[in-house]
Amino acid sequence: MKISIERGALLKAVAQAQSVVERRNTIPILANVLIEAEGDSVTFRATDLDIEVVDKAPAQVERAGATTVSAVTLHEIVRKLPDGALVALSEGSAAGRLTVTAGRSNFSLATLPKEDFPVMASSEYSANFSAKAQVLRRLFDKSKFAISTEETRYYLNGVYMHVADGDGGKSLRCVATDGHRLARIDADLPDGAADMPGVIVPRKTVGELRKLLDDDDMAIAVSVSDTKVRFATPDITLISKVIDGTFPDYTRVIPQGNTRKLEVDASEFAKAVDRVATVSSERSRAVKLSLDEDRLVLSVNAPDSGAAEEELAVAYGDERLDIGFNAKYLLEIASQVDRENAVFMFNSSGDPTLMREGDDMSAIYVVMPMRV
Repeated sequence: MKISIERGALLKAVAQAQSVVERRNTIPILANVLIEAEGDSVTFRATDLDIEVVDKAPAQVERAGATTVSAVTLHEIVRKLPDGALVALSEGSAAGRLTVTAGRSNFSLATLPKEDFPVMASSEYSANFSAKAQVLRRLFDKSKFAISTEETRYYLNGVYMHVADGDGGKSLRCVATDGHRLARIDADLPDGAADMPGVIVPRKTVGELRKLLDDDDMAIAVSVSDTKVRFATPDITLISKVIDGTFPDYTRVIPQGNTRKLEVDASEFAKAVDRVATVSSERSRAVKLSLDEDRLVLSVNAPDSGAAEEELAVAYGDERLDIGFNAKYLLEIASQVDRENAVFMFNSSGDPTLMREGDDMSAIYVVMPMRV
């Protein structure tokens, strides 16, 4: 194998590959990226047996071939090369070595046989549809903060993507929850997605998928089966196993009867929560919200470190209410608001609170209160 490739294209491809490989694994080949050169392009394939990413880049292929090399080492080398450099990768007569040259730099890397590289079993996808990168980015970005990190409840360690009945008919919905907060985001149902099985997309996959979604107008081809999900652009294909479990009935925890309405500037609210939480004890990080007519007082009382209080002008016309929340949860939810105003719907100090952006019901959040 002998190829020449522009440093920028190579860096983009190996960056995605090295983030998929497992740093600590007992199977050496899983730390490697499979490089396959043919025609006028080269593909980089990496896997951790749960996720597989295939990145295609244009290259000058002098001699077709394939080999595997450490993804992390190759990425580090390419990252440190100067911008605009032309990088040559060649596997010469010396068996088990890949030579990387750029300008006056020359590296010789150990390789492993390409035959040992595991290829993910193909899957029959029951639903295939196309969605704009912007739509998928909103669905996953706004829900991923609520993914649970508790390994015992493994079925909550991802985003539940499924078809649901929205306000205006069927919609593509992403839901995540960790039992303390919940995010439910809706988008128009793309053509071909109606028969899609509901799948739980793992946390790591959500992180890797995000790298495909920067170009707003890019169409992403999505394929879903009961066991796998695939996201593809013209250059990158990401295939992942889905979490084998049943996502709980989240509709039961979304409050329907909350009538006390608070409207507040989302960014001012987030900044005020952040300021008063500075003195709270790390363990509880409890912030108390005291609501009165058109007035909100945020307060923290931490006996060991001090107290803080801040008042905000808000729109609130109901009876007085005192309610406490984990500051981190409030900040994460407030930071999801793209519009100016956040609307909180309360019932009592012991009931879940619902938050949305203005009158938009396509993104709603639920947060459990704390005793303060």
